[in-house]
Amino acid sequence: MVRIAALYDLSHTLAKGFLSEHTYPWEALFAIKEIIVALGHSLSKNEYDIIGEDVWISKSAKIYPNNYIEGPCIIGHNTEVRPGAFIRGSVLVGENCVVGNSTELKNCILFDNVQVPHYNYVGDSILGYKAHMGAGAVTSNVKSDKTPVVIKGLDGLKIATGRKKVGAMLGDYVEIGCGSVLNPGTIIGRGSSVYPLSSVRGVIPEGSIYKSAGDIVKRI
Repeated sequence: MVRIAALYDLSHTLAKGFLSEHTYPWEALFAIKEIIVALGHSLSKNEYDIIGEDVWISKSAKIYPNNYIEGPCIIGHNTEVRPGAFIRGSVLVGENCVVGNSTELKNCILFDNVQVPHYNYVGDSILGYKAHMGAGAVTSNVKSDKTPVVIKGLDGLKIATGRKKVGAMLGDYVEIGCGSVLNPGTIIGRGSSVYPLSSVRGVIPEGSIYKSAGDIVKRI
């Protein structure tokens, strides 16, 4: 359930080749910066503008005023970056995405059609195709004791990531309710939903509805 192959359809990201070289999604966090730079230099100048050092933005993207975009960064076709967005670098945003007002992105990959439209923080994370985070939902990417993040599943699974910063890995079609916190190392399986105002940790199986830590049901 925590492997890249189980979470994502890689045809919906420019990082397909890069991600396919890894087993687990958090492994890709170590080299996001270098991969974005390499991908950026391969993009067509007829389709992308270079607006700063290592910042490539599709000519069809809509970039509203009053935001900050630091490289390396790629913004895909027909994506909107709305006022107040803070993109801190090492960010790959796919096609037809929405990066909303006061949303902050750092060291992350957003597949095509992802929406983080209102007051979201996404750091050291990967969001799959058509994943959506409700208003105020955030990823927490550092443990309070600053020790390396360990992925913990419901079946006793434990996998050391070797990183102090790991946010959330959201599979394709995941829905996160408003005001939720995804704790470090959270993995949410493809097609699952999280209730608003949730505090989520660990591995949530695909096709599930997360109501609370003790109440996770299969979607009918």
